Amino acid sequence: MIYTREEKDWLEREWAFRAWGRAGLLSTDDYRQVLAWESAGVPMDLVVSALNAFFDRREKREKPRTFVALKHFDRDVAKALKLREALLRAGPELEVGRGWEQVNAPLHGDPIAKAAYEAWQRCRASAPSPEAAGYLAHHDQERAARAALLALAEAALGSAAETLRGELHQRLLASDMKEGSLVWKRAWNHHWATLVAQAWGLPLEGS
Repeated sequence: MIYTREEKDWLEREWAFRAWGRAGLLSTDDYRQVLAWESAGVPMDLVVSALNAFFDRREKREKPRTFVALKHFDRDVAKALKLREALLRAGPELEVGRGWEQVNAPLHGDPIAKAAYEAWQRCRASAPSPEAAGYLAHHDQERAARAALLALAEAALGSAAETLRGELHQRLLASDMKEGSLVWKRAWNHHWATLVAQAWGLPLEGS
């Protein structure tokens, strides 16, 4: 796997977003870490997911470390890979409703939303291996199921959604992203999904 320029830009902008504009990815060690993930075939979406998991934990600490580097969330990358592999092995027998109990009301009591969540989980569990002929088509199906779930969760936010959109817009601007660019759109989609999920306690980890 070779990371594209857009994928590398995505990682750099995500870093700037979570580190509040701090310059990053400039050291030799950071460059080597990117090469290690690249040579191991780690998808960039998993790297970005791991980065956010690392910073989510860091924000909860009373005295977070002042120096951060890509190597600090390599363990999160490994965990994300193991989770994805486990889902591939689990098959349709996975308990597709697991995790819904933590979702907040009133979304928790919405049978349509719950069905959408289970449909997405079922799709994830039945994913073929990346080498299979139908992998890309199944990937599109999974993303569509996830989008349908998020659309229901977003609609349930009502007027609160506008406040969240405004806050996210300001943070993306502060990270020096070019509004409307491919990197901006990727960052928006990722962080908007995270905000909607957090608002309801909706488990989207590993996705």
